[in-house]
Amino acid sequence: MHSPRIVSREEWLEARKALLAREKELTRARDRLAAERRALPWVRVEKPYVFDGPRGTVTLADLFEGRGQLFVKHFMMAPGQVAQCVGCSLEVDHVEGVLPHLQNHDVSYAAVARAPIEEIEAVRKRMGWRFTWVSSSRSDFNYDFHVSFTPDEIAAGRAFYNYEYVDPGLEDRSGDSVFCKDAAGQIFHTYSTYGRGGEEFLGIYRYLDVTPKGRGEDGPYRTLADWVRPNNMYGQGGVVEGSGRFHQPSCACAAHP
Repeated sequence: MHSPRIVSREEWLEARKALLAREKELTRARDRLAAERRALPWVRVEKPYVFDGPRGTVTLADLFEGRGQLFVKHFMMAPGQVAQCVGCSLEVDHVEGVLPHLQNHDVSYAAVARAPIEEIEAVRKRMGWRFTWVSSSRSDFNYDFHVSFTPDEIAAGRAFYNYEYVDPGLEDRSGDSVFCKDAAGQIFHTYSTYGRGGEEFLGIYRYLDVTPKGRGEDGPYRTLADWVRPNNMYGQGGVVEGSGRFHQPSCACAAHP
């Protein structure tokens, strides 16, 4: 935290009003950007994606649950992965309270991960999450939407992520995608965002950004991996990798010093 400059109430008011003008500029810019997002062209989804859910197989169309729009969280969880992604966990922690409002606004929500449904269910129940979470382990969904990468891509250090070719580092990365379904049942992909684009859905940052200490991301990673833990693990020990994967104290793997 920077050393504050202590001033009179009158001086503070002048500084605050100057900042307010900048905040209003940002609000108007965000409104314009949101309109540009909504105006993006659509791509018809031709492939019949099928997922494993806790009560059997479901299709991409099923995830709409009778609504016209679908928000998908691409959750970083590979088959056999024991380390929980803190960033993905933080993002979905925001969902419980807004689900009724999304649903009333013609938006369904689902998380998708490549891990088998049994492993997904174990994490979902442990965290107390109630949103829809399905497995794409038997489909190309994650690969087609550029959040999972083949062994060859990992070995080559080159894969398409966040709209450019980069070294993905991991077999799974995070992202968010939006789909729309018309009256005829056709499904369209309308939007996806990756990397720091996911901060749009991290409401906690709006709180932290107005506090004097801010985000506190001044550790070795300079990201949320410096401070975020699964919501039931604060003060319980464990470590977080730079990739954002949290290791419980009991796992005793190579990630621990």
